[in-house]
Amino acid sequence: LKTKTAEEVAYNLIDIFTLLGAPSILQSDNGREFSNQIVSNLKNYWPNLKIVHGKPRHSQSQGSVERANQDIQNMLMTWMRDNNTSKWSEGLRFIQLMKNQ
Repeated sequence: LKTKTAEEVAYNLIDIFTLLGAPSILQSDNGREFSNQIVSNLKNYWPNLKIVHGKPRHSQSQGSVERANQDIQNMLMTWMRDNNTSKWSEGLRFIQLMKNQ
């Protein structure tokens, strides 16, 4: 993402959901880009989508999200090392595929 605006986040989520299908649960922190009405409107297209926000200043509720982010970061670092590149964006689709299998 170039920015963290709600519009850009929603646009990219739609791009992912139309390619791979929407998840049952979209869990996020309490960032404004995720609590915005634009992101909430995704439920108009995917009524079964459950959007879950963590509790403010409660790191345990964000633990699974933070752990998943760390896993992805580690997988990207391994991919970059194995492919002798510093361009993480080139490996992102491969990591996405591995995580979603």
